[in-house]
Amino acid sequence: MRTDVIVYASEALMAQIRKDLSLEQAMNVATLPGIVGSSLAMPDIHQGYGFPIGGVAAMDCEGGVVSPGGVGFDINCGVRLVRTTLEETEVRPRLRELVEQIFRDVPCGVGGSGFVKIGARDLERILVEGARWMVKNGYGEQRDADFSEAGGALEGADPAAVSERARERGLPQLGTLGSGNHFLEVQYVEEVHDETAARAYGIRQGQVVVLIHSGSRGLGHQVCTDYVSVMNQSMGKHHISLPDRQLACGPIRSEEGERYLAAMCAAANFAWANRQAILHFLRGAFQRVFGGAARLDLVYDVCHNIAKREWYEVEGRRREVLVHRKGATRAFPAGHREIPADYRAVGQPVFIPGSMGTASWVLAGAEGAVRETFGSVCHGAGRLLSRTAARKGRNAREERDKLEERGILVRSESRDGILEELPDAYKNVDEVIEVVHGAGLARKVARLRPMGVIKG
Repeated sequence: MRTDVIVYASEALMAQIRKDLSLEQAMNVATLPGIVGSSLAMPDIHQGYGFPIGGVAAMDCEGGVVSPGGVGFDINCGVRLVRTTLEETEVRPRLRELVEQIFRDVPCGVGGSGFVKIGARDLERILVEGARWMVKNGYGEQRDADFSEAGGALEGADPAAVSERARERGLPQLGTLGSGNHFLEVQYVEEVHDETAARAYGIRQGQVVVLIHSGSRGLGHQVCTDYVSVMNQSMGKHHISLPDRQLACGPIRSEEGERYLAAMCAAANFAWANRQAILHFLRGAFQRVFGGAARLDLVYDVCHNIAKREWYEVEGRRREVLVHRKGATRAFPAGHREIPADYRAVGQPVFIPGSMGTASWVLAGAEGAVRETFGSVCHGAGRLLSRTAARKGRNAREERDKLEERGILVRSESRDGILEELPDAYKNVDEVIEVVHGAGLARKVARLRPMGVIKG
């Protein structure tokens, strides 16, 4: 190990974390060439591919490496929160109608084709322009891109670095949720903890909001697959030896490193375009059910699988580092220039989904994140049970009925979409939030409760 591992967790969460190999993976990350600061583990950490999910690591941009496993297969998987002009009391009587309409308008499930029909030339522009291409072509409003991390598009994307197979997989999938833990949730604001920040974000108690969780679909998955292979083949010539081949990496300044980052940025831009398309069709679904009374505005969009060049004070001097966030959310504090001006006085919005039967949280980034975690916090509750264990001995219809008795309607493309994502498959999101709030990495703004859930 070239550095320490720091874990943010309560005693109860640590007991759960020790049940898988995530801490060993965090130690393996600490062996990577060029790592600066510590290998960081968020309270939602669990075992992943190479890097743990819920892991953060910064690499020196001059002598460090980039690892596709440190970003993950779903490049720029992220979350966007949408506020509405509706109250829970208005939506509850027509909730089933709304859920069914959204399920029709936003395709989900494995594979899947969306309603945005584009050609190869359009895809080239999307890989560079991200959400901004969608807005320019009628799929949203200008503020949608302005209120997304990085303006909805990372610089440095090069479509030429994206394989033909990756393009083929992504071409039909704009505007689709996907499967696994991806979802669209109609929620309401149950509690407000920070009135000033909530007011800045335009949210209030009793208000209906929507949380969208999706990523770069097949395109991003293929980019990761392609470059894990490239890195594995090239590590020898760069004299890199690792304890786990899933950490396959290459120098940031190498041809392999630069091409991966160019392809990763392109995949990230595709993900922002995808979530923008979902928002467009979500607006249509609300309009069909509630008419002109329903206006939907994007609060913010933030990614949690990414590697980004950022500047931090490290060991007494300011350095440019490549921050790998694998299942970790950026959380910049008040005053940071990369936060939209409307939020700069209170800090960047941070969204932490729990599970479809519990709650999600809105946080605001705090100074502690910049000092301690390279501007990062957790990204969710963190998986507790494997998907196989979650499914074992359960009936999807019975579990769906239990949720409905609690006022939560679930519409899923498959039985596994329900069983694999049941509430007890995840850690206690409130306990996770208490850790990051207590550590000064982010502060609590509002707690959200699910009403309707759409899944693959």
